[in-house]
Amino acid sequence: MLHAVYRVGDMDATIEYYKKHFGMRQLRYRDIPEDKYTNAFLGFGPEDTNFGLELTKNYGVDSYDLGSGFGHFALALEDVYGAVDSIKAAGGKVTRDAGPVKGGQRVIAFVEDPTGYKWELLTRKGPIKEPIAQVNLRVTNLDASIKYYTECLGCKLLRRTDRPDQKYSLAFLGYGGEEETCVFELTWNWGQDSLDAYDKPFVGEGYAQVAVSTKDVYKTAEDIRAAGGKITREPGPLPGLKTKIMSTVDPDGWKVSFVDLQDFLSEL
Repeated sequence: MLHAVYRVGDMDATIEYYKKHFGMRQLRYRDIPEDKYTNAFLGFGPEDTNFGLELTKNYGVDSYDLGSGFGHFALALEDVYGAVDSIKAAGGKVTRDAGPVKGGQRVIAFVEDPTGYKWELLTRKGPIKEPIAQVNLRVTNLDASIKYYTECLGCKLLRRTDRPDQKYSLAFLGYGGEEETCVFELTWNWGQDSLDAYDKPFVGEGYAQVAVSTKDVYKTAEDIRAAGGKITREPGPLPGLKTKIMSTVDPDGWKVSFVDLQDFLSEL
């Protein structure tokens, strides 16, 4: 998994927030005036070894409807209490104060960034190899989603948790262990078995996709088709950059793009 791509309302405020409160670094920045947008890449390490964030600021657009389906990003920290105190002191929004999870001891918190994206802050003992821990998405059929992410995307099912007392289930999937890399966290709320059960829009305007590296985008597209997946962008080079990509969507419409690894490294 290379990075998460999403749109923000105030690029400068978001970059400052992630630097100050999360400890991220700005890795790259590019302005594309002919297409009227700006990109900023942030993370905790080089993009060829760490998961990153690709933020997009569209000229003249200051807010987005984030939809009812996007859940949150998750950040692993050694001191969740300290991070929450810092965000509060700066006037930031905390939606769940730091404290132990229900029925457990692990300390978590939930905060919102300047655009309104929710971030779960997770306590993890150091050293933390990859602080950007999860991309959480809501799904309407967890079994179908697990099948798609494992058979079409090649992820491993790391664990599944059913919580009948709270009427939801979770599945964690990725290309490495949860302590090593960012993973997908899929949430199925019991009884919400179709997109009609959610407020519209479900996917929303802000969150775009996760990008994943591959050695061959053409072969990846063939494999996804053979496994019954849907291709929404045929494999081929991007105009201008010439980086080869292809895109697919999961059963609920969440997009994943595969990027030619050598092209990506050349772009860096």
